[in-house]
Amino acid sequence: MTKAIIDKIISGQKRAVSRAISLIEDGLPVAYELIRELHEHTGKAYRIGITGPPGAGKSTITNQLTKRFVDENLKVGIIAVDPTSPFSGGALLGDRVRMTDVGILPGVFIRSMATRGSLGGLSKKAIDAADVLDAAGYDIIIFETVGVGQSELDIAKTADTTMVVLVPESGDAVQAMKAGLMEIADFFVLNKADRPGSESAYMALKTILSIKFRESGAWVPPIVKSIAQENNGIEDIKDEVSKHRDYLKSGNRLHIKREENFRTRIKVIVEDDLRNEIWNSHREDKLNNSLKSVVLGDVSPYTLSNEIIENYKKSFNL
Repeated sequence: MTKAIIDKIISGQKRAVSRAISLIEDGLPVAYELIRELHEHTGKAYRIGITGPPGAGKSTITNQLTKRFVDENLKVGIIAVDPTSPFSGGALLGDRVRMTDVGILPGVFIRSMATRGSLGGLSKKAIDAADVLDAAGYDIIIFETVGVGQSELDIAKTADTTMVVLVPESGDAVQAMKAGLMEIADFFVLNKADRPGSESAYMALKTILSIKFRESGAWVPPIVKSIAQENNGIEDIKDEVSKHRDYLKSGNRLHIKREENFRTRIKVIVEDDLRNEIWNSHREDKLNNSLKSVVLGDVSPYTLSNEIIENYKKSFNL
């Protein structure tokens, strides 16, 4: 089965791509075999991350930007990463509903995926899904993800170019720069720039950036104004993506960035696999049976943790 679906994915068949992503979401063993086999066919797609607070217009920008790429005969895969539904475990917002006009285009594939508890807002499974799209010949892969701030840093460890979308009312989000938002943006989009307070928000952001990057000599994130709902400023956003891509390709920066992204990804995979292996039924029982002693103060959490780890090591004669 694996060989058949791999051939269909590589040939760009949407049904096979959709099936593969479903296998990834379900966490089936065959999914990991698929990702391993597809890896040699990846690396050609350019990955763009779009993040920002709810209501900033990320979906509208994604929609309009996708149309521009399609006009250039590029295939675009969109992964809209939503908060996990507490009831179904599936994607809650369903961005595909808001992008139906581009979703019907032959060169576009859209999939909503749940964060599944990932603190960074971008689950490991969404990254695996991007590999499937990459192998299927999509030229551009867009991650549109929820949230902003410190917990959103992992999108920058996945995308080649990350844009942070703000609106004039995003005062809290601008303050969050001190908590790490500044570090992930390759450029900022000040959307809904026709609203009151737009100019003051722009100047505040520009001031923060000038202080932050005053002596760094590195890439300084530009600020693009847009009114995405009116298709205003989308071309400027697309131009900034191209400029940052050119910057990365000069001096081997893109290769270095992707090496770092894979370093982070591999660590996450190893940690997840070890976590699943450690917490077998026996060790879960050990934990549950010892909790009363921890609460009563008879056993330290560190003592119990050490016992569980030593038990794991003994199982492998380590």
